[in-house]
Amino acid sequence: MPFDLRELTVPVLVAPMAGGPSTPELAAAGSAAGGLGFVAAGYLTADMFAEKLSAAMTLTREPVGANLFVPQPSAAMPDEIAAYARALAPEAQRYGVAVGEPKFDDDDWAAKIEVLLDLRPAVVSFTFGLPSAEERRRLTGAGITTVGTVTTVAEARAAADVGVDVLTVQGPSAGGHRGTFDATARPSDIALDDLIARVTAAVGLPVVAAGGIMDAADIRRVRDAGAVAAQLGTAFLLADEAGSTPVHRAALQSSQFTETVVNRAFSGRYARGLRNRFIIEHESQAPFGYPEVHYLTSPLRKASANAGDPGAVNIWAGTGFRRARTGSVADIVGSLVGDG
Repeated sequence: MPFDLRELTVPVLVAPMAGGPSTPELAAAGSAAGGLGFVAAGYLTADMFAEKLSAAMTLTREPVGANLFVPQPSAAMPDEIAAYARALAPEAQRYGVAVGEPKFDDDDWAAKIEVLLDLRPAVVSFTFGLPSAEERRRLTGAGITTVGTVTTVAEARAAADVGVDVLTVQGPSAGGHRGTFDATARPSDIALDDLIARVTAAVGLPVVAAGGIMDAADIRRVRDAGAVAAQLGTAFLLADEAGSTPVHRAALQSSQFTETVVNRAFSGRYARGLRNRFIIEHESQAPFGYPEVHYLTSPLRKASANAGDPGAVNIWAGTGFRRARTGSVADIVGSLVGDG
């Protein structure tokens, strides 16, 4: 039988966080603690995704999830991308690197679907869009529970039409990329609890709440609003098992940073992170264009991180980042199911 998220011992999902924070150890520890951990496939080749997913599934006997970025048509305008590259030339000079080569790809989508069908994790979730109905049927046929990440009622209805089993409802306080299907649409600012109510009224599927959830009280609140579980990412960025960089960890705990902001300066797609120098100086210049802008800024971000400088690296975090705790995943999960 497909895995039912309502049967989790602990109603906590350790969110997939592509680009480094998600590790096999983080995913396995989340599942071993009674929740559900995820391996993030974003930015990995299919072979590397298979390696990491296999590792996570080896580290625990409990169910493990995976997450894929769904490719969408590019919104990039070549002249706007070129203008942004020119605007970033001083950044490249500052860090002694060249700006990256903007390109479009589908994140190895088809090959990653085959990895899922081969390894058969308990759950797969999708961000930025949905699989086709046929792809969803193949995954269901392999015994994999399918989850669509949605930010609006319209997206929830589209996910239900494709036949997914569960919806992850992402509210506006979420860290990292917003899961909007239309990369150029300003993300919804409907409060998470209200969005849960609207989605559950419109679509008869189990709902997982995501975005700004940091402690036991938050989990109780979203479950009272109708969610069967809560998905937390920022709450695990400082976990021992997370792959967060030293710069990321330090910034989350530094008094230098006081707020998060939704921006597209780093990737060409809306995402929430700590408001740093790069966002302040370049957000007004940044065009739409994912993943082209992601590739354009990648060398700058890597150089900034390698220099121990938080000024030009994407420090993804939700609005509740000040409440992130250090320690093992088991300890963090323990705090999430306590009295808070």
